[in-house]
Amino acid sequence: MEFSLNIKPLSVNEAWKGRRFKTPEYKSYEKDVLHELPDGDLPAPPYKVHYEFGFSNKASDIDNPVKILQDILQKKYKFDDNLIYEMHVKKVIVKKGEEYFKVLIEEWGEE
Repeated sequence: MEFSLNIKPLSVNEAWKGRRFKTPEYKSYEKDVLHELPDGDLPAPPYKVHYEFGFSNKASDIDNPVKILQDILQKKYKFDDNLIYEMHVKKVIVKKGEEYFKVLIEEWGEE
């Protein structure tokens, strides 16, 4: 199925009233991920990003971890996510205790 709606997309900032605060779990996750991410330079912007999330729960929403991880990547690699022009997200079901995520950031080129 393919469709198009002439409705302006709603941003996360427009969707929530008031300030959102990071939970202790978020702060711990952010610290762990920042520590484990490799050093390196990103290709020239704009970007195409591929995310793969290994979930042990089939009920996990595919898009839930995207924004959190994307914000952490911005912090580590010093870029603005408005430079992401294309995104691919994949959900994989794994055994409990084998959860993971993979990220590929590459130069975007219209195909």
